[in-house]
Amino acid sequence: MGGQPVGPGMFKAALADTPREAFNWRLALSVVCFGLMGAARGLDEGLIGTTVTQKSFVSEYNLKTSVTMSKTELASKVGNITAMVQIGSVGGALIAFIACDKLGRIWATRQLCLIWIVGVIIYITSAGSYGQVLAGRFIMGLGIGQTTVVAPAYLAEAAPRSIRGLCICIFSGSVYLGIMLGYFANWGTSIHIANNTSRQWIDATILHLIFAGLILILSLFALESPRWLAKVGKTEKALLNMCKLRQLPAEHPYVQAEMLDIHDQLEREMEATHGSGFWGPFKELFILPRNRYAILLGLGCQLMGQWSGANSITIYAPQFFAILGTTGQSEKLFATAIFGVVKFVSALICAFFLVDFIGRKRSLSIGIIIQCVSVLYIAIYLTAVPTISSGEVQSTIAKHAGTGAIVFIYFSGVGWALGWNSIQYLIGAEIFPLRVRSLGVSLIMCFHFVNQYGNSKAVPLMLIDGSPGLSPKGTFWFFFAVTLLGLGFVWFFLPETAGKSLEGMDELFGLKWTLIGRKGAELTKGKGSVSESMVLGRGVKEIEAGYEGEDRVEDVEKR
Repeated sequence: MGGQPVGPGMFKAALADTPREAFNWRLALSVVCFGLMGAARGLDEGLIGTTVTQKSFVSEYNLKTSVTMSKTELASKVGNITAMVQIGSVGGALIAFIACDKLGRIWATRQLCLIWIVGVIIYITSAGSYGQVLAGRFIMGLGIGQTTVVAPAYLAEAAPRSIRGLCICIFSGSVYLGIMLGYFANWGTSIHIANNTSRQWIDATILHLIFAGLILILSLFALESPRWLAKVGKTEKALLNMCKLRQLPAEHPYVQAEMLDIHDQLEREMEATHGSGFWGPFKELFILPRNRYAILLGLGCQLMGQWSGANSITIYAPQFFAILGTTGQSEKLFATAIFGVVKFVSALICAFFLVDFIGRKRSLSIGIIIQCVSVLYIAIYLTAVPTISSGEVQSTIAKHAGTGAIVFIYFSGVGWALGWNSIQYLIGAEIFPLRVRSLGVSLIMCFHFVNQYGNSKAVPLMLIDGSPGLSPKGTFWFFFAVTLLGLGFVWFFLPETAGKSLEGMDELFGLKWTLIGRKGAELTKGKGSVSESMVLGRGVKEIEAGYEGEDRVEDVEKR
C-alpha cells in the first residue's frame, strides 16, 4: 500500500476497480445536462465581447467617442454593459447556495434556467434603452451565476471518482463551447445581416434561449444527487438514485462503499458542528481548520486565475487582436472565432486526456507555464514595438514579430484552457465536505464573479495609454507577473486530488498546512474512505469474486 503511486497510477487503479456498469447512459445524461450549463457563461463572454464592437450595437447604444463622451467615459460605459452579468452573477452564486441546499440540485437547475430566460428576453427587447440593457443583463447574471455552483457540485457528487475530473471538466469545456459559438454567431451575423439593424446582435443572442431551454428539458430526465438526498435525510431515495446512476444493485460492494462513506462523513460533520440548522454550515466552514484551508485555497485559485489575463483576453478578444495589428471588423471577429475554437479544443484535451490521467496539479502547472510564456512574449513585443498604428508597424521584422504575438494570443488560450479555467471549477467542487459543499462553492464563485467584474471594468481602462491606464504593454507585464506568482502558489498550496474520493478529502486537508499542497496526496493515498482503501486493497473485482449477498456488505463494512 505504501508503494502505490500517486497521480496516473492512482487514476489507473481507481479506473480499473470501477465497474463497467457505472459508465452508463444515465450518468452520461446527467453529465450532459449539468455539463452544458458551462455554456451559459461562455455564451455571454463570447457574445458580449464581440457584440459591443458590432456596428449596429455601437450605433444603437451610442458606444463611440464624441464631443460629449471621452475615451475614459466610453470605456466605462462599455465596461458597465459587459460587466453587468458579472454583478448579477455575484447574487446568483449566493442564491445558488440556498437553492442547492433547500431545493436540491435538479430544482435549482430549473429555476436558474427560468431566471436566465427572463433576463435574456428583457435584454434583447431593450430597443436602444441603456437602462433596460443593464437590467436585462443583471437578471441574466442571477441565473448564469448559479450555474457555476449548481453544476460543478452536482457533477462532483454524481460522478465515479475515477472520472470525476473528466465530468466536471465537461462543464469548463462547455464554457468554451459557448464562447466559440458566441464568437462565430457574431462573426456570421456581421457578414450576413446588415449593419444598420439590431437583428445583427439579437439573432446571435438568441443562442442563450436555445441553451437555457435545452438544459431545462434535460433536467426533467436527470436524477437528483444521491449525496444531497442523504444530506436531507432521504436515505432510501439516495440509495435508489445511486443504484440507478451506477446501474448496480444495492448490495453491490461499490455502491455499498460509496454509501458508507457518505453516511460516515455526514455523521462526522454533524458531530463537529454539534447539529445542523441554518448556521451549521457557516460554523463548519470557518471554525474547522481543514475547511478554512479549503476556502482560502479556493479563493486563491480564483484570484490568481482571474488576474492572469486570459479571461480578459477572452472577453475583449477583438480589442486585443486590434492592438496587435489585426484590422477590419470582419477580420477581427474571424480571428476571435478561431480563438474560440482553439480554447474549446484545448479544454476537451484537458478533460479527456489530462486532468484525471496526469492529475490536477500537473495539468494546471503545464497550462500556467504556457500562459506565462505567451504573455511574456506579447509584453516584450509591445515594449519593443510601441508604434502600432491602424494595424501597421514600422518594419518587416516588426510585422513578423506582430504575427508571432497574435499566435501567442492563441497559445495563451491553450494555457488557460488546460490550466486555470478547468481548475477554478473543479477544485472548489472537490475540496469541501458534503454539508458545506454548496456554501463553499457559492462563496468561491461569488469571489470569482467579483474578480471578473473588476476585470471587465478595469481592462478597458488599463489598456489606455497614460493615466489612469497602464498602456497595452504595461497590462501584459502585469499579466505576466500574476501568472508567475500563480505558478508558485500552485506548487506550494494546491494538493493533488485526482483519484481521491470526495469523502477521502478530510484526511488530506487534516494534514499540517505546510504539507497539504506539497506532500498531501502522497501522505494520504488510500486513506480516509472505504472506497479508496478498496482500490489499494484487494479491490472491488476481487471482493465480487469471493463474496455474495450479505457477505459482501459485511466485508465492506469491516474495511
